[in-house]
Amino acid sequence: MSGDGLIVVDKPGGMTSHDVVARIRRLARTRRVGHGGTLDPMATGVLVIGVGRATRLLTYVIGAGKSYTATVRLGQATVTDDAEGDVIATTAAGQLTDEAVRAAFAALAGEVDQVPSAVSAIKVNGQRAYKRVREGESVELPARRVTISRLDVLAVRRDTPDVLDVDIDVTCSSGTYIRAIARDAGLALGVGGHLTALRRTAVGGFRLAEAATLEQLEQRAPEVVNLPLDAAADRFFPRREAGADEAKVLSHGGPLDAAGIAGPYAVFGPDGGLIAIVSERDGRARAEIVLAPA
Repeated sequence: MSGDGLIVVDKPGGMTSHDVVARIRRLARTRRVGHGGTLDPMATGVLVIGVGRATRLLTYVIGAGKSYTATVRLGQATVTDDAEGDVIATTAAGQLTDEAVRAAFAALAGEVDQVPSAVSAIKVNGQRAYKRVREGESVELPARRVTISRLDVLAVRRDTPDVLDVDIDVTCSSGTYIRAIARDAGLALGVGGHLTALRRTAVGGFRLAEAATLEQLEQRAPEVVNLPLDAAADRFFPRREAGADEAKVLSHGGPLDAAGIAGPYAVFGPDGGLIAIVSERDGRARAEIVLAPA
C-alpha cells in the first residue's frame, strides 16, 4: 500500500475529480483518498490528492489560492457558462476593440462580489445547484466576496467570424469561478461569453511543473505518493520544532505555549516527524488536527 502523503496530479480533460480519486484508490491500494478542490470535467491541470492520514490536510489545500490559464469566447453565452452547455444567445463580437476587451477583464480584478455560475456544486436547500438547473429550475445564487489578485489578458484572437477568443491568466482566492469571469466579461461587453478551456496551473505552492499524469502514476503504482506527509506539511505550512516533552503533550492533544507564529502551522518532533497542525489563541498553541501516529 502507498504511504501517507500528497500527490500533485495533472488531471486530464473528460474526467471528474471523483474519477481521479477512484483511480488513485486503485493505484494506491487504499480507500482513504480525497482531493483538495474540485475541477470541472472539461478542466485540466493541478489536482492535489491526499492519501491516508494526509487526507486531513486537504481542508487547508481547498482553501488555498489558485492560478489558472483559460480561454473565454466572447459572442456566445451558454447555459453553463462553459463549452459543455448549450448556447443560449449569440451576439456578433467582431466589432469589439482589443482595448475594450482588455478593459472589461481588468475591471473584474480585485476584491469583487462574484455571483457563482448557476451550474455549480453549491447547495441550494440541500440540493446541488447544477442538479436543480438540469431539472429545469431557474437558480439564482447570492454573490460571494472573492479576490482576483491577477487577471492578465494574454491574447485576443479573431480566428472565427463574429466571435473573439481571449486567453487569460488568473490568480485568485478559493471559491472563485473562472466561468463566472467569462460570463461577466461577456455581459460587460454586451455580447455574452463563456469558457472554452481551463487549466489549473497552481494550488497554493503546488505547481503544474511537479504534477504527474495518471499514466505516470500507473507506472509507479502502488508507490504513487510523491510528497510524504511530513514533507507535504513542511511545504504547505510554517514550521515549528517541538522538544521531546512538548511533542508528548501535543501528540495527546494537549496545548503548548504560544510561539508567536501566525497559524495554522505545522509542529514537528525531535525526530523530524509531523505531530500536528496547530493555531494560537489566548496565549496557547492548540492542535487543530493531530497527525502523529497512534
